Amino acid sequence: MRHFDAVLIGAGQAAPSLAVELAARGQRVALIEGNLFGGTCVNFGCTPTKTLRKSARVAHMARRAAEFGVITGPVSVDFPAAMLRMRQRVETSRNGLVGWLEATDNVETIHGWACFQGRDGDNFLLEVNGETLSAAQVYLNTGTRAFIPDLPGIDSVPYLDNASLLALTECPAHLIIVGASYIGLELGQIFRRLGAEVSIIHRAGRIAEREDEDISEQIAEFMRAEGIKFYLNNSVSSLAPNADGLTAQLADGTALSGSHILFATGRQPNSERLNLAAIGVETDKRGFVRTDAHFNSNVAGIKALGDINGRGAFTHTSFHDYQIVLAEIDGQQPDGQWHDADKRVLSYAMFTDPPLGRVGITLTQARELVAQGQQILVAEINMADVSRAKEESETYGMIRLIVDAQSERFLGAAFLGIGGDEIVSVISNYMATGASYRLMMQALPVHPTVAEFLPTVLGRLRKL
Repeated sequence: MRHFDAVLIGAGQAAPSLAVELAARGQRVALIEGNLFGGTCVNFGCTPTKTLRKSARVAHMARRAAEFGVITGPVSVDFPAAMLRMRQRVETSRNGLVGWLEATDNVETIHGWACFQGRDGDNFLLEVNGETLSAAQVYLNTGTRAFIPDLPGIDSVPYLDNASLLALTECPAHLIIVGASYIGLELGQIFRRLGAEVSIIHRAGRIAEREDEDISEQIAEFMRAEGIKFYLNNSVSSLAPNADGLTAQLADGTALSGSHILFATGRQPNSERLNLAAIGVETDKRGFVRTDAHFNSNVAGIKALGDINGRGAFTHTSFHDYQIVLAEIDGQQPDGQWHDADKRVLSYAMFTDPPLGRVGITLTQARELVAQGQQILVAEINMADVSRAKEESETYGMIRLIVDAQSERFLGAAFLGIGGDEIVSVISNYMATGASYRLMMQALPVHPTVAEFLPTVLGRLRKL
């Protein structure tokens, strides 16, 4: 049996950096990964999809070339070449991560599936590859995977999830997607631009229903303009193979035929292999590890970081978990968002084109707070009125800023349109300071940009 000061299970976005920093502080560390180092982000999420998104956008812009006075002739996509470019980027990123870890003193990387065996005094016992390891501190960073619903006939068709979709070597003739939230919408638009016919089935009456209704409607508008079909207030009743691929029987009686079907119906935690019951770690009914604001489970010495703790299903929240833990280890007493996970304001982006950047509360949530007596200010501008958007011929979308009238602090923002995925960080970073919006109004922005309109938009704040 070998002993380590700390064992990290899962090499997603929190564990590698934490392992290196623990080692730098003199700890002997084991980092265990059962699948691919880098987790979902590097292998099946951010890195491959944003690489493929670029190929899809280039194809889209090439088709629009005549609008800009550029003549290209017919545009076609070399699907295998686009997928190869994506895979090369993934391999480079993953190999770089592994090389960094393997070159770090006091960090031992182990490829295998770890599970708890029990305790030996203050130490936890883990088995991996037939070997027993012990450590007084264990960090869980095992992430999530696609949730696949148990539908009649699902075992009779070769269904896809976000990982297996990226292994395709030929473009689907007709890709059916179940789920019109962030993953489904991003991948639907990408594969439509790469040449697939795309149909999206969604159980709600509008897509991306967590967003404000007007934003959902604008996203649906530009996706429909690209030829994507939506089947809303609907669901799949059963699946069956056919000569061209499969038939999805929908709840409303529609029989939808496609070559491939992708399930983008949520995520489930990778916790079932860990044998958490052996040490008494509690999970919710779905398998997410329950933690406090410092990621402590109910068992002292066990922390859960990243998606598995259910506190944010994003790469940046996972990395922020690591930063909070490291600040705590170093004895820092920050008064900002490193204080604990309950202090941070969630920000994210949906990487459709144009993208959506979001931070804090929505307009719907703001109205609920007003009904409870809070005083809130709101300002908006359409991208069609933004000079840079017009110059780029990218006029879909809008900007919305939400401010607390008494504290003058930002409560939320939405940026749907050109650069929205980048511009949202202006507000999220500003929110971390707790400063009044009036200071931003005095800023000297760069022209011509989309972000230059922020002081102008703030001048339009009105009581909600």
